[in-house]
Amino acid sequence: MKKSLLIHPEELSVKWIDRMIDVGCDTLALHPAGGANAHESLQRMLDRLQDEDYRALLDYADARGLKVEYAMHTARFLLPAELFDEHPDYFRENAEGQRVCDHNLCASNEAALDLFAQNALALAKKLYKTSDTFYFWMDDVRDGFCHCEKCRRMTPSEQQLTVMNRVIGALRTEFPNARLAYLAYQICLPCPASVKPAEGIFLEYAPFDRDFDKKAEEMPEDQIKNIKDLLSYFAKDDARVLEYWYDNSMFSRWKKPPKQMFPKNHLIPADLAFYRSLGFEDIASFACFLGEDYEALYGDFDLSAYK
Repeated sequence: MKKSLLIHPEELSVKWIDRMIDVGCDTLALHPAGGANAHESLQRMLDRLQDEDYRALLDYADARGLKVEYAMHTARFLLPAELFDEHPDYFRENAEGQRVCDHNLCASNEAALDLFAQNALALAKKLYKTSDTFYFWMDDVRDGFCHCEKCRRMTPSEQQLTVMNRVIGALRTEFPNARLAYLAYQICLPCPASVKPAEGIFLEYAPFDRDFDKKAEEMPEDQIKNIKDLLSYFAKDDARVLEYWYDNSMFSRWKKPPKQMFPKNHLIPADLAFYRSLGFEDIASFACFLGEDYEALYGDFDLSAYK
């Protein structure tokens, strides 16, 4: 299986790069913090990518054989709220029937889709050392999709896939081998039905709500069936699991200073074997809030179960 770890951009270091190599990762993924201010953390990352010393870290990762990828919640960044006064129709309608510029977009508005996709292409070209695999996730909320008359005919999963299909088309105009993730996450965990994935779209399954005190194979039968349905719908080729085994940001409730983390190393090998048995070829885990500030408080941490 391919393996990667997702860390916050500000936590990247030579030590982190060497650590990833030591546990057999082939990819380093930078993940600006999600939540309501994800567009701001994404911009901070882009600013950081202009710094020569920071680029030198990514050059070092590349020299050590790591691919560089960027995994981020992008919708508010790609369709800025400042456009709302001029184009309220670009933005979603909430459950009360009001156009709002809080999250995502109107997935049935052609102009909004085109602008979103072109801005995604512009963003892709700013990502230093990026591979041709992209993760331009929708906003980090549970109910942030459009309820307008047209969009109501689509589930949130189908709205997301409609957007991603438009984005991959734009990306492939300049990145001919581009691949783009469909993030099966929270409200978008159910399998789409009426919208088919375009060429280049692949499944990324992120079981945010599962019981992390149990093995993945112990998930309820309906959840395991849903995984199998997703794999059938998107195809198993290059399908990725995005896990939370080392996500100290979640364990710390997304607040600094970080809490000390005690990963469940006895469960991780079993989870890896389970996902492999289903047909996943790519495994990733968040590993945020484990930077230099964490080490100053608690020392090093154990990634051995990920080997």
